[in-house]
This record gives sequence, C-alpha cells and structure tokens, in this order.
Amino acid sequence: MAALLELDHLVKTYHLPGGIDVPVLKGVSLRVEKGDMVALMGASGSGKSTLMNILGFLDTPTSGTYRFDGRDVSRLSEDERADVRSARIGFVFQSFNLLARTSALQNVLMPLEYHRGARLSRAEGRERARQLLETLGLEGRLDHTPAQLSGGQQQRVAIARSLINGPDILFADEPTGNLDSVTTVEILEMFQRLNAEQGITIVLVTHDAEVCDYAKRTIHIRDGLVVPDKPSA
Repeated sequence: MAALLELDHLVKTYHLPGGIDVPVLKGVSLRVEKGDMVALMGASGSGKSTLMNILGFLDTPTSGTYRFDGRDVSRLSEDERADVRSARIGFVFQSFNLLARTSALQNVLMPLEYHRGARLSRAEGRERARQLLETLGLEGRLDHTPAQLSGGQQQRVAIARSLINGPDILFADEPTGNLDSVTTVEILEMFQRLNAEQGITIVLVTHDAEVCDYAKRTIHIRDGLVVPDKPSA
C-alpha cells in the first residue's frame, strides 16, 4: 500500500522565554498507509497531541521530514498548507466544538464556508450534509441545536462536519472522552465503518487501551519517542 503519512526523525522543541527549550518530540519516525486505521496511544504529556497537530498541519516541526502523500510538507507555502488541511484532512475532537445556536445541518456545512477550493455548490453542499447526517443516524435531527442533542448525537454531527469536504484522512483526538461506554462503542464502530466502507484513513489519538482495540494498528508514543507498533488484536 502507498504511504499517506511519512515521518523521518521528526523533532519538535518549544522555545520558552528565558532561553528555556522544552523538547516534546525527539526524533519520531513512522508511516501510515492509505486506508489504514491507526491508534496513536500515549499518556498525558507523551507528545501525542503535538504529533497529531503536526500531522494535521496545525503545527510545524523543528526539524526532520514530514511527507503527506509523497509531498514534503516543509516545501509548502502557508496557503498550500491551508488548502491541504481544509480539502484533505478532517478533525474530530473530544469537546465536539459545535456552534451552540446553530442547527446540526448548519454546523456540518460550516467548513464549506472556509474552503477556497470547495467543489460543491451551496445546494450540493446542503444535500451532502443532509446525507451525511442521515447516514450517521441523525435523520429528523437536522434542525436541532447542540443543546437539543445528546453527547453521542453531538459527536455524530462533529463527525459529519469532518467529512463534508471528502477528506482522505480523519484525526480523532480523544473522540470518546466525553461519552458514556455504550455511546463510545457506537462511535468507534462508526469510525470502523467509515474506514472499511469508504477507505478513509483514520488516526485515533487516545490514552485508552480499549479504544486501540478498534484500530488495525497501535502506535505507542512515550516521552516524545515512538516505540515499535503492533497490530491491534
């Protein structure tokens, strides 16, 4: 399979006032192939969220090489990075990040407003958003605001929003952290279906070993370094 993400000795150091350097990533090398479903697991402070931010074009490394679908990310301009991020990458977070006074449908449509190269007309966008919400089990809830939805339903809206631009990869940062155990299983099984049926590459960032059971591979990060990964059971 072809690699979608390739890192070679990636380093991230934060430079604080007073000449203090804080190394977070200390030479990370890994490869994620197209169509893979990976759990990136580590304790709080291990560097996993920093790594996800770099992989998702939200931050830049101090040194090392990052290739996205064969392209050296360091050679991309800020506009090119923004275009890749909006067109090819989706994000799902623990806190949902929905607009409180906006309907589920309008929340899903929001990324289209910021994507300069959007391939969908306004009417096509509304139809795609409707289909995504219905596919994720939210038929009849399109006009509901977040306050009128359960936590699991809000996360489904967030997942639909992450899919509206047809991304190649989803980064899910502790996506079940605010959900009960039953809803957690439903959401993780939903990610599995998206991966299996639509071929979307998925990276689950988590500290929970049970979440890793739903991935094909688990990559452990500890103290800013990746330890050898293994297939999930």
